Amino acid sequence: MKTDAQLKKDVTAELEWDPSINASHVGVAAADGVVTLTGHLSTFAEKYAIERAVQRVEGVKAIALEVDVKLEPGHKRSDSEIAGAVESALSWHALVPAERIQAKVEKGWVTLKGEVDWEYQRQNAEKAVRPLTGVIGVSNLVTLKPSVTPAKVADRIRDAMARHAEREAKHIEVMVSGSAVTLRGTVDSWAERNAAFGASWSAPGVLSVVNEIKVEA
Repeated sequence: MKTDAQLKKDVTAELEWDPSINASHVGVAAADGVVTLTGHLSTFAEKYAIERAVQRVEGVKAIALEVDVKLEPGHKRSDSEIAGAVESALSWHALVPAERIQAKVEKGWVTLKGEVDWEYQRQNAEKAVRPLTGVIGVSNLVTLKPSVTPAKVADRIRDAMARHAEREAKHIEVMVSGSAVTLRGTVDSWAERNAAFGASWSAPGVLSVVNEIKVEA
């Protein structure tokens, strides 16, 4: 198990390695596997990149993201300008059914609402909006259209996880109640935890996934 000092060093190195992150603007603290990040950033996209970077570091059990976004003068946009950019971004994304998603912008914060058929459509809508200039945050309230849950959905999820990492699939419990899936167990990294989460969302008929998988350092 890594010491707090080693974990802090590794997280800092990962932030410095990522070209999309200005590591000098981020403070890092580590205690018992919990990494706390503080600071002020100029874009929401960078805030998201920081979270993903920390998840890649072995030994991280949880993340406290105490980072806010303060736009530089050149990045500020009016809500109407951001709303227009959001509409264009959604319309031009081939994996997003833009006609089924509505966006609201308030002081730079974008809220997405609507109903789509698949989780990848919901995720791609947020991905399209996240890097836009002037955006300081995104609330993705898009829901999935209810559909008939196929038989043996749990088996489909386990098979998908086994294709990615057979060993980890054996350590994860999959519980299905209607169209809701709950994952439990332990893995060695955030990447494995995210892979199980993604495999669950890929199963037809799944409308919600509760990921209770723990990462063991």
